[in-house]
Amino acid sequence: MNLLLDTHTFLWFIAGDSSLSKAARSAIEDLNNNLYLSVASVWEIAIKVSIDKLELSEPFETFIPEQLAENGIELLDISVEHAAQIVSMPFHHRDPFDRLIAAQANVEKMTLLSVDGVFDSYGINRLW
Repeated sequence: MNLLLDTHTFLWFIAGDSSLSKAARSAIEDLNNNLYLSVASVWEIAIKVSIDKLELSEPFETFIPEQLAENGIELLDISVEHAAQIVSMPFHHRDPFDRLIAAQANVEKMTLLSVDGVFDSYGINRLW
């Protein structure tokens, strides 16, 4: 199964945070699943670090690549098709990062690992 990790899911997983559901942790740890993180999530993390809303244990530019490699997570680039999907999406979510992640999950037919139930309104597969 192809799994797209929401930003908080990625952060909670790498931190070993108990906020991550058992089902989400199990899916991430299942070696039969392919794990993806949107470039939008990397951008969101960078913004949060830059405004002191998030502190990482290492500098951003080394932390993110190390965590991706260590956990077998691939980056999902943003395509024109992903952006085009946003044009026709209803505004269930106002957050631009979440709207893009929803569009990517929809276009790529991925299961989104997220605690955010608002994503269900977009008709995408969500696991938590």
